[in-house]
Parts: sequence; structure tokens; C-alpha cells
Amino acid sequence: MPHHGKKYLEAAKLVDPTRVYPPAEAIELSRQTSYPEFDASIEAHLKLGVDPRHADQMVRGTVVLPHGTGKVVRVIVFAQGDKAQEAMRAGADEVGAEDLVKRIEAGWLDFDVALAAPDTMGMVGRLGRILGRRGLMPNPKSGTITFDLERAIREVKAGRVEFKVDKGAIIHVAFGRKSFSEQDLLENLAVLVDAVNRARPSGAKGQYLRTLSISPTMGPGIRVDIPQVLAAAAA
Repeated sequence: MPHHGKKYLEAAKLVDPTRVYPPAEAIELSRQTSYPEFDASIEAHLKLGVDPRHADQMVRGTVVLPHGTGKVVRVIVFAQGDKAQEAMRAGADEVGAEDLVKRIEAGWLDFDVALAAPDTMGMVGRLGRILGRRGLMPNPKSGTITFDLERAIREVKAGRVEFKVDKGAIIHVAFGRKSFSEQDLLENLAVLVDAVNRARPSGAKGQYLRTLSISPTMGPGIRVDIPQVLAAAAA
């Protein structure tokens, strides 16, 4: 059994574990139950009706949250020639090719997202063991290998997030911070859930979106009504 501190237990008393909350009420409650003094993230946890062991039931994608994540995202780009110049103009924090690969091989990992032009993947491939285990390896399925670097950098800086189902068939994504307004959090959540719903794989059978819970960092989970969230996305 996990051991929770006094502050967590006090926050948990505010949540009815048997109830499925309307989205707006759940979001307001998630802000109330966030007890750390820092500006905690608000996270979504979506249980899906898929078996990730099968390739035709894997769920993965990206979505640009309309109000961002509240986090300053450090972006590096593997590019050379004109594409390197494009990346620098677009606001990448670091741009390079072989020099950047060697820097990472030496232990530097002070970034959040890595993008790559396709023609650099021959050298970037050497970083698979380093970046792969941290979820930072550029991948065409997540839109991080692209010749359209300007658009990719702009989207990442604006709040593009990646979602991927884990071994337990759950997607975990932070979609804002407790300092966000209720409306901004609601719109971010609606866009995220709608994107996951649209990413339904061909092999998924039966009910796809099983349960949705949101929680602040270090706070209790709050069940949310999925049809109401999807209705908000359609509005």
C-alpha cells in the first residue's frame, strides 16, 4: 500500500472516489486539491480499451494545446546547411549536427524536445540508446523528424505535446498548470481527449475511451465524464 502524507490525505477528503465529475467541476477541484506551494501541473490519465502489445492497437500522436502547457520548452534541432539556419531563425535553443551528437554522447541532456531534419538521422541514430530511454529520440510518428522545422519548432514552443499509450493501456499527459484559468484548462483537456479519440487504432474493439481521471502533481485523482469532455471539444 502506498503511504500518503497528511496534506495528501486532507486533499483526498475533498474528492468523492465513487463520483464521475463534470469537466469544469473536476478541473476546479483539481486546483483546490493541489497542495504544493509551486505551480503544479494538472495531468490527464486516460485508460483505453486497447492491448498495446499488438501493433494495430498502439496509440500515439501529438496535439497542440490551445493554451500551452505553462512550461518553457527547450528545443534542440539536428540540422545542417540551410535547415540549420531555418531552425535558428525559428527559435531553437540549440542547433547542430555532428557537433551536437558528440555533445550529447559526452553527457549533455539539458533539453526537453529533440527535432531532426531527415538527412541528419544517419548520425542521430547513434544516440538511440541515450535518447530512446528518455523518450527524446526523434521519431516520424511524433512529428519530430521533419524538413518543416520552422513549423515544428513553433508548435512545440506553443504547447505541442506527445501522447503515447503505456503497457497498462493508459495515456498520461500534463495539460496545464493550476495557475491556468478554469476555462483554459477545460479547453486544453477537451482538445487533448479529442485528439486521443481521433487516434483510435484500427485494431481497437469495443469501448475505446474507458475512463478519464485528472490530478494535480502530488494530488488525488478525480474521475471526469468523458462524453461531456468530447462535447466541449465539439462546441
